[in-house]
Amino acid sequence: MDPRARVRLTSAVSRDPLEPKAGRDTVRRHNLSLVLRAVRDAGEITRAGVSARVGLTRAAISSLVEQLLDSGFLSESGKTFSGLAGRPGTVLKVARTGVAGIGTEINVDHVAVCVVDLAGTDRVRLVEHLDNRGAPPAQVLCRAAAITARALVSAAEQDLRPVGATLALPGLVSSGTVWQAPNLGWSQVAAEEPFAHALATLRSELPVLPVRSENQANLAALAELWFGTLGRVRTFLYLTGEIGVGGALVLDGELLRGAHGFAGELGHVMVAKDGPECRCGARGCLEQYAGQSAMLRAAHIDRSSGAAALAELERRARTGDGRALAALNQAGLMLGRVLSGAVNLFDPAAVVLGGIYGPLAPWLIPGASIELSTHVVSGLWPQTGTRLRAASPAADAARGAAGLVVQDVLSDPLSYAQRAATG
Repeated sequence: MDPRARVRLTSAVSRDPLEPKAGRDTVRRHNLSLVLRAVRDAGEITRAGVSARVGLTRAAISSLVEQLLDSGFLSESGKTFSGLAGRPGTVLKVARTGVAGIGTEINVDHVAVCVVDLAGTDRVRLVEHLDNRGAPPAQVLCRAAAITARALVSAAEQDLRPVGATLALPGLVSSGTVWQAPNLGWSQVAAEEPFAHALATLRSELPVLPVRSENQANLAALAELWFGTLGRVRTFLYLTGEIGVGGALVLDGELLRGAHGFAGELGHVMVAKDGPECRCGARGCLEQYAGQSAMLRAAHIDRSSGAAALAELERRARTGDGRALAALNQAGLMLGRVLSGAVNLFDPAAVVLGGIYGPLAPWLIPGASIELSTHVVSGLWPQTGTRLRAASPAADAARGAAGLVVQDVLSDPLSYAQRAATG
């Protein structure tokens, strides 16, 4: 090769952007996260056990553990004997007090608030049934902030200190704005700032709590991933029923958000071209056949009583009421019709039915399974089995919202320790 060409080539390569070199601080942040996650995942573990899990020396682990203990992320509780020679090890656990996350779910007919500690335990839960349809967004956000403030008081009584809040909102949510939530009647509503301001006003003597927002179905899916009973399943489709119908897709443990953050809106997939008009402005959406109002209407149950109406639908289904069974079977068939297209497109390991669909799953799954087994082209969808399943009762959008804050802490505990020291 011509030496001048080699010089030119070297020069060209040197102008390519390079990843910044990881400094000591970056490496330590990463290792602190590894150790904290290892303890959280194990529940109880010794320093030697952590060393074996993460592949760092015992000396390095001891230093990292001491820092996490000093920052209040870990606690020690007694000794454990391995049965081998040597001294017993001190048991490590994530702290039951201190740093936590809080999530606030705003739905059409209720507001739910949840506080989760570092171990993922649901420590505070408040649910207030409210009719938010047609109410001014500012009023709804102030109501939600007031309930959140009460939950924060309950958290403080347990020596828990949420370091961030997440709003779980229905509809199309991106960059802190609800672009469209037809069942609430919201369009282009900036939600984060008014909620944060209302919450700060109610807690004027305390530091301002950082607030973010996310789609309700996305957070419910994450709650199923983090707190549910999926086991090793990390690629799944989540469908949640409330007044509306929402969906989320998790691929290898990560949300698929789409180009604009709106992926998963299965409730507005058309199932009948000339079907009833939907609140979104289109016709024949899945929501008009498998949403809460549609099922109650088909079962001839008064829709105005909210949660009581759903309990009545379930009761009638259990007693073999023909109208209730027909309504649920029809809803299941429509769900299966839409889900089969999604399964063909994404090939999830499981489909999870959450929200109001969870308790109604025994009557929805048979019809949905018929459609899935008929239309999933791989031929790998059995009419029986657990690939289509009800969501875990312990996983909902409010808990997923709180869990999102906790995941941030687990990813960078040093950052939150520094914020605590300066806040």
